[in-house]
Amino acid sequence: MVDYFSASLSGDELCAVSSIGLAHLGDAVYELLVRTYLCVHGKATGKGLHRATVELVCAPKQAELAERILPLLTEEEHDVFRRGRNANVHTIPHSTDRATYQTATALEALLGWLYLKGDKQRVSELFDVMMGGYDAA
Repeated sequence: MVDYFSASLSGDELCAVSSIGLAHLGDAVYELLVRTYLCVHGKATGKGLHRATVELVCAPKQAELAERILPLLTEEEHDVFRRGRNANVHTIPHSTDRATYQTATALEALLGWLYLKGDKQRVSELFDVMMGGYDAA
């Protein structure tokens, strides 16, 4: 049985995953982190959890939070981020512009890449920086 919670791909295997694939997984990783963060920090009501989650997982907020971690990224992480930003995304939501959506996609690709690499500690470090100063109450 494969333990998908502890997946760890080699460098060659990671390169074989498309940027869109990385962003697809990273979107789920990010949302799981947001939901965990909100529960840990006291968002107890269903309505409050949902509203706070929607606020944090929208592309404009993701792009804003991505800016916080850019100075901290390694060269390799920057390359993955750039690769995600340059992914050929065909559909942009009406609630945002292309540049913002591409930055959010880049963040998701980075998180997906780190997750598949098995570097969950780095995911947590970057997420902690992104959430610094956010009031979950």
